[in-house]
Amino acid sequence: MAFFDPLKRQLRSVIQWDNEDSNTLFYRWTDNGDEIKNASKLIVGPTQGCILVYEGKIRAVFHNEGLFNIKTSNIPFITTLKKVMQFFESEHKAEFYFYKRSIMADQKWGTVAPIKYIDPVYEFPVELFAFGNYSLQIKDPKSFFVSIVGEQEYFGADELRTIINARLVHPMSDMFAESKISYNHIDAQREELGDMLREKLDTEFDTLGFSLVDFRIEGTEFDDETKGRISKIADTQATHYAAKSVGVSYKDMRQLDALNDAATNEAGAAGVFMGANAGNMLSPSLSEPLENNQTTERTATQRLTHLKEIFEAELITDTEYEKKKQEILDTL
Repeated sequence: MAFFDPLKRQLRSVIQWDNEDSNTLFYRWTDNGDEIKNASKLIVGPTQGCILVYEGKIRAVFHNEGLFNIKTSNIPFITTLKKVMQFFESEHKAEFYFYKRSIMADQKWGTVAPIKYIDPVYEFPVELFAFGNYSLQIKDPKSFFVSIVGEQEYFGADELRTIINARLVHPMSDMFAESKISYNHIDAQREELGDMLREKLDTEFDTLGFSLVDFRIEGTEFDDETKGRISKIADTQATHYAAKSVGVSYKDMRQLDALNDAATNEAGAAGVFMGANAGNMLSPSLSEPLENNQTTERTATQRLTHLKEIFEAELITDTEYEKKKQEILDTL
């Protein structure tokens, strides 16, 4: 009968969290949780802990699994028989908050704002976004409850992820600045950077009652301006490498590039001017008079070899190559 339903609920004497799921960190037991029968039994599972709040204060923390007796000799609960005439509403509120003690693995994170620092090698500003995953565990349930949960009926990993993501950018910016790692070495040292960041974050998260068991950086993404700077550096390095491979200086290589561009620009008067001054733009090994060398024939061979390498690298046109080759041959 419906009349006996409240009495039946009052006679329940077992308190336990029997629907634990993978996402829940804190859960308030609500099955008639305002009035607990004298000598009730509290069951705490192998991966669980429990906090007892009575009249707004934390009275006990059960951090180990087991079966516990809840008696009026410890906490002055109002028993069922005393509250029958008050329709089972008690002015003494007792609540049980179960929490997860086990490690919650493979939690995703991502920066909500760009990480900014100055590259220690190239000295230009870098902005990047990062993402990865981590594992966490509640270490101090009382601090976690007071600092984060605040008597909510439910608190899950998604809610904690929001808190963690919001606190990532500043320590990550400091870490990249302190690590002295250039942008092009980040991917190769993601594991070391993840360990460094975990240590930084744990200092702060320890006061909130939880810690990161591990923290991994899976990838980074640069903003458009940083990508542009990186592209310029890559182009410059490629030009340096090409110049070195054909035995000319970087300056000569850039001059030859300009000469080639001007020569192929049919409508540009600058191309005519550049072509007329080609001899002045080339390195001394190609332009200085042969009479300054003691061994004319050997020097001419070296210059011809050098000239062919530049031609095969497509740094000068056919016309420029034939003209310069003939100048060298005419000196013999």
